[in-house]
Amino acid sequence: MKFLDQVKVHVASGKGGNGCVSFRREKYVEYGGPDGGNGGKGSDIIFETNKNLNTLIDFRYQQHFKGKNGEAGKGQNKTGSNAKNIIIKIPKGTQILTEDKSVILSDMTEDNQKFTIVKGGKGGLGNSHFKSSTNRAPRQHTKGQDSEKMWVWLSLKLIADVGIIGLPNAGKSTLLSKISSAHPKIANYPFTTLYPVLGVVRDDDYEFVVADIPGLIEGAHEGKGLGDKFLAHIERCKILLHLVDSGEEKYINNYDAIRLELKKYGNNLLNKKEIVALSKVDNNDNFIKLKEEMKRHTKNKIITISSNNNIGLDELIRETKRELMNETNKSI
Repeated sequence: MKFLDQVKVHVASGKGGNGCVSFRREKYVEYGGPDGGNGGKGSDIIFETNKNLNTLIDFRYQQHFKGKNGEAGKGQNKTGSNAKNIIIKIPKGTQILTEDKSVILSDMTEDNQKFTIVKGGKGGLGNSHFKSSTNRAPRQHTKGQDSEKMWVWLSLKLIADVGIIGLPNAGKSTLLSKISSAHPKIANYPFTTLYPVLGVVRDDDYEFVVADIPGLIEGAHEGKGLGDKFLAHIERCKILLHLVDSGEEKYINNYDAIRLELKKYGNNLLNKKEIVALSKVDNNDNFIKLKEEMKRHTKNKIITISSNNNIGLDELIRETKRELMNETNKSI
């Protein structure tokens, strides 16, 4: 298994060290007095994004993370050592949710972003802390604070500029392999792509990230086919590149079926900028007529491509680049 986009983990911070009860015992010193030190702080558990990760697969083998306890205080007013914090590396684009998934605790969308999920307990106070003019030999101290524990869900939503969508076998993986250095699995049967694949497309000094999303079918928003979990990966995309197989007799119905799934899934997917491309035109002599029919139906500019024969790919890259720059300017 190469890709994992949801996992449940348990995190527990470290306890604080106890305060110490101690009195000075030195030769020739008549009045010793209390000298018990404070306890050290327990480990925090911290999530941190790492740009070199793009899956949660590592959490398949470790779901429990427990911090170390702070060291107890010592005599001679020595404070116990603080425990080292636990840093958990996660991919950029990971959401951290409560156990029931009702609350997003943090949306980790920046490089090297940190989020402290549970804090280590504070150290207890030693008896020297309680010394006063009326209490010259205190024996009271406090224990370190308990740790914090909780179950959380990690949900990865890939951060890509462009998401390639369409029915299974529409040519999404072949297109990605042609316009980027990515090597997705390609075969002549549905659902060859079982997990999203990222590729970087470069045009002169401009580059953008494209995600090949596993094929969608009718009912995907309800979990049919490969399910709705991959629809989540296009929520962050600025643009959707919708591939429609020109060799299919009901190609317009196929286009409408995918658009309906986006609408039913919600989360603003239907309102994202869409580029429509008719694929596999090398196998269809009637593609010009199909292009005009699709243009009238969608009210969009239609680009005709053949990934196998490198037809229309340069135009597709230029159009995608132009739309991305427009979207970037809108957000400024």
